[in-house]
Amino acid sequence: MLVATTNDLPGHRIVAHLGLVRGVTVRSRSVIGNIGGSIQSIFGGKLSIYVNLAEAARKEAYDLLVAHATEMGANAILAMRYDANEIMEGITEVLAYGTAVKVEPIA
Repeated sequence: MLVATTNDLPGHRIVAHLGLVRGVTVRSRSVIGNIGGSIQSIFGGKLSIYVNLAEAARKEAYDLLVAHATEMGANAILAMRYDANEIMEGITEVLAYGTAVKVEPIA
């Protein structure tokens, strides 16, 4: 699956627009993660526990996005974006979305 944040894909021609695709996940911090994050925040710097949580949530949303596009018969996703919202304290929704298309290489 080709995925781009741009509205076109250089070297390819769009042959079909299949529509909006998305992948969404909702994640919460564990008690252990909160304790570890609190300890890290005392010392300052990068909070690796939270970085890992954010990366895992984005990867899961991305994988769901690609699966949704694949189900629609796409071989590319254009204008891909992420969005995140805190649903309640410690619970975050991560959304990956874009436009599913079929592309072919330009000869």
